[in-house]
Amino acid sequence: MTLNVDLRVAKIPFIGYIAVHYWFVIEEDGCQQRWEVWQSQNLVPSSWGHLHYNLMTATRGVGNGESWLEIQWQGEEAQNLRQVIQESPLFYPYNNVYRYYPGPNSNTYVQWVLDRAEINYVLSWRGWGKYFDRRKQI
Repeated sequence: MTLNVDLRVAKIPFIGYIAVHYWFVIEEDGCQQRWEVWQSQNLVPSSWGHLHYNLMTATRGVGNGESWLEIQWQGEEAQNLRQVIQESPLFYPYNNVYRYYPGPNSNTYVQWVLDRAEINYVLSWRGWGKYFDRRKQI
């Protein structure tokens, strides 16, 4: 069994030079699952409000060019990420709330997953909303 969890990123239309959209791709035995928060709710049968599973293909950008691989995790870190991601429809606190700025948004979701999986990875400064969830803890 091969398991990788990829963090992918793409420039947001019109403001891509200052803002990006992050999402996760779980790759297991040749199958890919894309997990992300999107501004519209319930777009596919596998949506939980703004949280979507396979809304688009794994590597498709979001309207301002191609996506790129930011980082890939394997081993225990990938297992921890997979568990948090696959349980996120039940536990992510902002499934039904979306705001471009200051959040919660797609980057809030990615940071929330990283925090719960205890992955120490710093998203780009262009990941607006990444620290929205942490604001309540300060």
